[in-house]
Amino acid sequence: MSAKGKTQTMTDQESPARDITVTAAGALCWRARRGRLEVLLIHRPRYDDWSWPKGKLDAGETNPECAVREVMEEVDVTVQLGIPLPSIEYPVASGLKKVYYWAAKLEKCTPRPDGSEVDEIRWCTPDEASRMLSNPSDREPLQALVDAHRRDELETYPFVVVRHAKARPRSSWARPEGERPLAATGQRQALAVSRLLGAWKPKRIVSSPWTRCMQTIMPYAQFTNGRIRTVDAITEHSAHRNPKKARAAIKGLLDKRKSTAVCTHRPVLPQVIKVLSAHASDELAAQLPSKDPYLKPGAVIVCQVSVHHPGRILSVEHYDAYDD
Repeated sequence: MSAKGKTQTMTDQESPARDITVTAAGALCWRARRGRLEVLLIHRPRYDDWSWPKGKLDAGETNPECAVREVMEEVDVTVQLGIPLPSIEYPVASGLKKVYYWAAKLEKCTPRPDGSEVDEIRWCTPDEASRMLSNPSDREPLQALVDAHRRDELETYPFVVVRHAKARPRSSWARPEGERPLAATGQRQALAVSRLLGAWKPKRIVSSPWTRCMQTIMPYAQFTNGRIRTVDAITEHSAHRNPKKARAAIKGLLDKRKSTAVCTHRPVLPQVIKVLSAHASDELAAQLPSKDPYLKPGAVIVCQVSVHHPGRILSVEHYDAYDD
């Protein structure tokens, strides 16, 4: 599936021109049993309907964070988001509601209804789910999930690129450039980056050793008790002197086939994007940033990489930085 993510910010995720009055997010939880795809439906007694786990965004919450939280609250499992699925829109009393969906594989866990919002859950085949879903528009993300499974493109791992958060101005810093730290705004952005990364839970954490990159990714490393691996080739100076080596470092990380978050600098992003583009279809490569500054400080690109087709990027999402 060549899914592509909508560019979103971490704070203001809807354009007023679209007249979206309610924004929600959720996930299509799936598993494979003897090669057969199964999906998880929930029953909500308040509405007496069958649907996917989903809910409205909390204040200051991003769509991916909301999706993970809602699955936890409704069926008591922590998910790692996979490929983005088609969003849906439908009218509600207050206007127009938009729901963002992701695929989420469930392994070695037992979902259970919360007993309040959800009183019953059911694993079923896609055909059964299609018949049971109360909202016809919920069949659109289901079909995308089924299509991805048929192509062996449903099982993925995340490769996340982070531009370091806002740093102190160069003009006010007289010490070595590699020691220039985050500004106060950047420190808050780093916390937002940590919360956002929690939606994909990359296990391998990689960073330029320069202070501002380390400070950006450190909150996530602390939250996950992870170790940060530093790579000199993706510092500003090293990438400028040897861009080929910077590209080789990024390609080496992709080739390891592990969920990864890598934090680097704006001048290094063209090298990173060249590598990502080479692993994506033309359609997806066109969704990658192409103009300087490529990413704002504290912004991220989330790529889902195929497990069964090594190195093939199947989706691209872009999230702008938290801005207070």
